[in-house]
Amino acid sequence: VQLQASGGGLVQTGGSLRLSCAASGRTFSSYAMGWFRQAPGKEREFVAAISGSGSNTLYADSVKGRFTISRDSAKNTEYLQMDSLKSEDTAVYYCAADRVYDNLRFRRLVDYWGQGTLVTVSS
Repeated sequence: VQLQASGGGLVQTGGSLRLSCAASGRTFSSYAMGWFRQAPGKEREFVAAISGSGSNTLYADSVKGRFTISRDSAKNTEYLQMDSLKSEDTAVYYCAADRVYDNLRFRRLVDYWGQGTLVTVSS
């Protein structure tokens, strides 16, 4: 599966942004989807994941209550709605896909990656 992330940009502290990740292929619902992020000088870290059916979601503690992951099977696209953004949310955000939902918590286990989109939160 090929992934194309978009939607990054510059936003002020407290603002909102929605990221999108378009997936190729006809088996979109067979893949769990997720988001990771990598800030300068730091390792890539898990942000959120959603199961193939969309019925299960998981969030990192740092974004819980502020970010919402979702997916639209008709459009083969997943989304990350980011609200109440903080400066520490500044990072390159990568979408990810794997047939195994639990693998999406661990970057070393993820099978497919998108190219990344930069989110900058300024005060």
